[in-house]
Amino acid sequence: MRGASLAETNALVAVLEQKSFTKAAKQLGLSPPRISDMVRSLEERLGVRLVERTTRSVAPTAAGERLLERLRPVLDEYQAALESTNEFRGKPAGLLRLTVAPPAADLILEEAIPRFLALYPDIRLEIAVDASLTDIVAGRFDAGIRPGNRLARDMIAVRISKEMPMVVVAAPSYLARRGEPRTPQDLAAHDCIRRHLQSGAYVPWRFRIKRKVSEVHVEGRLAIDDSRIPIRAAVDGMGLLQLPLDYVRAHLESGRLVHVLDDFAPPPIDGFFLYYPSRRQSRPALKALIDFLRKNCENRAEPPAPSTQAKKRGRAAAAV
Repeated sequence: MRGASLAETNALVAVLEQKSFTKAAKQLGLSPPRISDMVRSLEERLGVRLVERTTRSVAPTAAGERLLERLRPVLDEYQAALESTNEFRGKPAGLLRLTVAPPAADLILEEAIPRFLALYPDIRLEIAVDASLTDIVAGRFDAGIRPGNRLARDMIAVRISKEMPMVVVAAPSYLARRGEPRTPQDLAAHDCIRRHLQSGAYVPWRFRIKRKVSEVHVEGRLAIDDSRIPIRAAVDGMGLLQLPLDYVRAHLESGRLVHVLDDFAPPPIDGFFLYYPSRRQSRPALKALIDFLRKNCENRAEPPAPSTQAKKRGRAAAAV
């Protein structure tokens, strides 16, 4: 039996992991018919069916699943061996795959990634923005970015953002119409814009009440698993909103939003960490990203909190 080619085994692994010939073709930069031919050729050479194909799904056979378990570590080691030569290049190179929580994508990567790619033109990035806890090993990601309280203990973690204060904000027009809550308990009479996770669970509203951090139940007409739409809704006067200060700093400084319940603000949230498996050797490209984001965090000047004048402008607008 003539040995299987590396291209054929790569095609098989991509099909089984993506559970789709079309997605595998996109991942490998080939056409779906070409991927299908390569998998069929491998099956004929081995004399065993590896993939069960239907009009709706693709799944490994028992033989395919066993082969996948053996091939994946080998292919990973093969790729790592090739990329180890990058240490002898002038600059790091290669593909990095990241899974990132949406707030980190908005607050950190949106600004940092263009500068990183300009600094390292031979590095390519694939970023999957996902609120769920992704298994970076099973998903074959090089690293992830999540809040510090959502990291597994067996991961190496590097802080890439400072702690983030939480605020409750509202538009002056909303406060003029509905009045300003003076305590967290007053929120029961207000429209609160709630954020929820893909799991369906609502992000709790927390406050410091009598030196303890407590969760307060709130209600409102709008709930969404996004950050940008709730901010626009708050600016348009639809309700109160609680979220990290960095999301709304510009709106606070302009007076489009104002602080509410400052005296009950909870402790800041921990911030974000880049993490990767402790048993995985840090590749040059990943090390370059870690160093870049760590320095970006250290050098990032903490913007001043919205001024008292900005708060007064908002209160004045609400009174008009």
